[in-house]
Amino acid sequence: MSAGDPRRSLPGVDRLLASDEGVALVDRFGAARATGALRAALDSVRLALADPAGGGRGVSGTTPGVAPGAAEIVALAAARLRAADRRGLRPVLNATGVVLHTNLGRAPIAEEAAEAMTRAARGYSNLEFDLDRGGRGSRYDHCVEEIRALTGAEDGLVVNNCAAGLLLAMQALAADAVAVVSRGELVEIGGGFRIPEVLESAGTRLREVGTTNRTRASDYAAAVDDGGVAVVLKVHRSNFRVTGFTEEAELGELAPVAGDAGALLVHDLGSGLLVPAERLGLPPEPGPSDSIEAGADLVIFSGDKLLGGPQAGIVAGRADVVAAMRSAPMCRALRVDKVTLAGLRATLRLLLDVDRALEHVPALAALAESVDSVRSRARALADACPPELGAEVIDVEGRVGGGTFPDTPVPSAAVRLTPPDVDGFARALRLSDPAVVGRVEGGALLLDLRTVPPGEAAALLDAVRAVEAGTFSADRRFP
Repeated sequence: MSAGDPRRSLPGVDRLLASDEGVALVDRFGAARATGALRAALDSVRLALADPAGGGRGVSGTTPGVAPGAAEIVALAAARLRAADRRGLRPVLNATGVVLHTNLGRAPIAEEAAEAMTRAARGYSNLEFDLDRGGRGSRYDHCVEEIRALTGAEDGLVVNNCAAGLLLAMQALAADAVAVVSRGELVEIGGGFRIPEVLESAGTRLREVGTTNRTRASDYAAAVDDGGVAVVLKVHRSNFRVTGFTEEAELGELAPVAGDAGALLVHDLGSGLLVPAERLGLPPEPGPSDSIEAGADLVIFSGDKLLGGPQAGIVAGRADVVAAMRSAPMCRALRVDKVTLAGLRATLRLLLDVDRALEHVPALAALAESVDSVRSRARALADACPPELGAEVIDVEGRVGGGTFPDTPVPSAAVRLTPPDVDGFARALRLSDPAVVGRVEGGALLLDLRTVPPGEAAALLDAVRAVEAGTFSADRRFP
């Protein structure tokens, strides 16, 4: 390195950390992350300075061929750290119109649930301690009272998601045995995972009956007559519809078929709607209590879909069947933590009062809101948007999402924006804080207000104004 090489004048990491800017960087990001980012920033500067003829390129924010000062290097490090943070979990304003958006975390939880989860996370709890007896308790006792009340089942169990509930049921009840299932219900449940693969991983042998479009109770009866059947499984097709020349056996028809063969009737319900569908403006959908009433020995459903709580799988059914699952070794591998149990219990308690649930559970509130109310909120947003964006209110169709009600549109209203660069504008909104995700259609950006709660409208407007004005910054914080 020659005497005149600009790399000689670069400050060391210790000097950078001791600078006012470096101290602020450590305060914001922590010493370990700040130090690593400063080293990386210095490395990138050294590489740029080592090849001044390499197209004249410097490092963004610096002058090519000139060693940057300490403040500039710290700024480069801060930019790296902010970019890394944007790749992690961040708040998102969902303006897509899909209420249970799987990619955006499905159901946002109620304030009551969030508060319960925070309390559970901040300190010790009676997760596995019986405060009355002063001895060891069981985490599996939590939420059982609410599950019983909401489903009419004898007992309940919470695991980490719906697929885990099905896996545990098959492993505990039908390992090295046969489960009978309709060919029309061997569905893919998302992420490339399929019901047959889940069952086979539990050691269950499948006996497929019927055809893709038509399966009768007599098909199940013929299958169980062959012997060795431990479970008759019915899977609710919540994420697609089969129409036309179709037929399927109802749970009420299958209960005597399973009972006569000494097999258990298990219903994988999926979505777990615990309020009347008509209160949400949706077509009829079976609920867990319907499954129990129809004779299912076990029903399995999700906590983070139409139930509106944190991710969980809920199992409800006969006490002896649930007890067999609870005592299975795999149950420990699939158990949930104290934070999830706290949030789920708070959500289930809200659901005990339908009117209260429709007001306080965000996913249910979004679905229950009238289209006139959504349209009114969209109009207020459009009126407040910068005129350069040509904001107008249009009627649109949203979706329930989360693999539920696949062919049911949800009437809604959106603000239609037409900036000069629609894709660039949409990307800038996605990079704001909180991120805003809408949908680009027909050369415009649509912001569907059904999935934007009233309390988030101001943050959405701030983001739109900042991006339009060119004042967007990764450091910006919206309320």
